[in-house]
Order: sequence, then structure tokens, then C-alpha cells
Amino acid sequence: MRTEEQLQVHALTDIDHLKIHGRTTGRLSPLTLFWTGSGMELNAKASELWIEVEAHYYSYEPWISIVINGAVVSRQMITEGRRWICVFRGMNGDAVKNVRIVKDVQAMSEDPRCSLQIHAVKFDGELLPVEDRPNKIEFIGDSITSGEGSTGANQEADWIPMWFSALDNYTAITADALNADYRVVSQSGWGVLTSWDNNPNNNIPAYYEQVCGLLTGDDNEGLGAHESHDFAAWQPDVVVVNLGTNDGGAFYSAEWRDPSTGEIHKQRLNEDGSFNGEDLAAFELAAEQFLVKLRRNNPKAHIVWAYGMLGTPMLPAISRAVEAYANQSGDRMLSICELPNTTDETVGARSHPGLLAHRQAALVLTKHIERLLI
Repeated sequence: MRTEEQLQVHALTDIDHLKIHGRTTGRLSPLTLFWTGSGMELNAKASELWIEVEAHYYSYEPWISIVINGAVVSRQMITEGRRWICVFRGMNGDAVKNVRIVKDVQAMSEDPRCSLQIHAVKFDGELLPVEDRPNKIEFIGDSITSGEGSTGANQEADWIPMWFSALDNYTAITADALNADYRVVSQSGWGVLTSWDNNPNNNIPAYYEQVCGLLTGDDNEGLGAHESHDFAAWQPDVVVVNLGTNDGGAFYSAEWRDPSTGEIHKQRLNEDGSFNGEDLAAFELAAEQFLVKLRRNNPKAHIVWAYGMLGTPMLPAISRAVEAYANQSGDRMLSICELPNTTDETVGARSHPGLLAHRQAALVLTKHIERLLI
């Protein structure tokens, strides 16, 4: 067994072969992980390896998964403060281990202090290059894409980070099936035009061009969350948009009153229970405008609007928006993929899609994307 003296500490800035996943500021001193599925990857020829992490939060602690050679070997809460975590020890020092540290929890917009950083690595061997996968996919969505409820028992109802998973998640499953690197931009309860509770400020398109602009508080702003995202540094082959579920839910939720202006916002139902036409049109316009923004920043990507894991009430409106954008722009590199609905057999915690539902969705989405990448 190696002794502590044989373990060498390396700042991330001193590591040549380090692969970063997810949107970041590009800074490694330290590396701040913002989004679901973000993290770092190493090929380590060593018998022992540790990472130095730092977490802060008021309410919602970050979680990580440790993946070695494609298998999840650990999933754990990162509590307040700065500390070393052992990734593995006692392994064959001559064998190369592919190691991924994955942030399991979404960016927490309601916790102005919630952050996760990696400062350094400590090991007793060497690090080898990590190859890029041949394809790149960006996933944009809400709680489904954040993996809320994909882990945990069906009866769990607490809204806590424990029930989020970046890996028991259609995003990771689809990316693995397509041999793709991937990134996630997602937030529970948010939509294209409005959130589930009719708050128009909680829409993904408004923050899409920032690193992680939906985070609040001086701490997160100081970490670079509100900086402009460098799209040129990582161009996806496919952008998957899984939004609309919360926009549909807003029609059935109570009105939202802006605390600063007193203005009331509400997606309305007609007397017969159908969606109000003016409010549907507002959603469709927001979807069209988002497609314009997506194409501007991802000029060569196939755009796939994937929808349906929690019902399809907004599918006609989504279809009209996609068609309107295509007709106006002449853009033909976009499509709609209807995902399988979650059932009593596939539901997970918090009445959200469980692992089985995510696997089913990934199977359908993978087949859809495969045809685009030919």
C-alpha cells in the first residue's frame, strides 16, 4: 500500500490531461461546477487518487457521483466546507482507470450560496490523455432534464437534492448510447415562457447565453455564473430542448403576483377547460424566439424539441412554433421527438419520471438522433 508521502498534490491548473464537462467559466483555480452532469474526467494510472472539493450552501447541498471505468462506485453529499475525498485506493497501480466526477444536482436558483468547486487532485502515479467522444449533445430542460425524482423511492415527496440524479437520467443514457460528450442546461419548474407557478422571470431562454445566469446572490456572481458563455469553445452536433411541461402546468396553477410591481401573471383556461388562445400564442412566440437564439449560437447543430414524459398538452403549440420558425427562417435542421409518457410502472420519486421512464425516453431519443447523425 502506498504511503501518504507518496501521494503528490496537483492543482488543476498544473494537470495537462484533464477533461472538463459542462458549462464553466474556463477557470481551473478552482473549477466551479454549475449544472447537472458537469464534472471532470481523468485517465489515472495510479493506485490511489483523491480530490479536494469545496461546497457552500444555505439550504441545498450539492451531491456527486464517482464513476470508474463506466461504473458508478459512489454517490455522496458534499457538506459545507473544504476537504479531501478519496476516489479510490488500493487498486492496481499499473492499470489505467477512467475516472469521472459528476455533479448530480442542478444549479439551485433558489439558494444564493449553493456552489461546488474542485481545487486539486492527489495521487501516486500519472495521468494520461482523455479522448473526446465523436459527438456532442446539449440538453436543455426542466426538472425532467435535471433528473429530479429519477432516484429515490416512489413515496418520496421532499424537495431535496438527494432525489436528483445526473446519471439515472435520459441525458446521460442517451449520450452514452450515442458515444457523445454532453452538457445540460436545466432548472426544475422553469419553462419557455413561464414557470409552473406563472412566474415569467423563470424561463430558460432569458439566461441561455450566460454561463449559469439563473443563479442568484453575490457569491455565485463572483464565481462567474453571470458571465457570457463562450459558445465557440464547445459546439454541439445536436441541441435537445425538453421544455413546455411547466408552461402547460401554469394554466392549472394559481396566478403569480410580482412582489415589486404588483403585476399579476396567469396562463388562463377558457370556460370549457381549454387553453386560452392569446396565452398559447404568447408561448408559441417565446418558443419561436428561443429557436432563433439557439440557431444563432449553435449554427451547425440539429435542434430536436423532445417532449412528452409528463403528458403532451403543449405538443400542438410546440408543433406550431417549430413549423412557424422553420417557415420563416428556412431552417430545416430541426425536428420534434415525442417521448414516452411516464406510467405507474415507470414513475419515480416526487411523481416525476423514474429510471425506467428515463431509459424508455433515452431509447426513443437515441433512435431519433441516430438518424440525424448519419
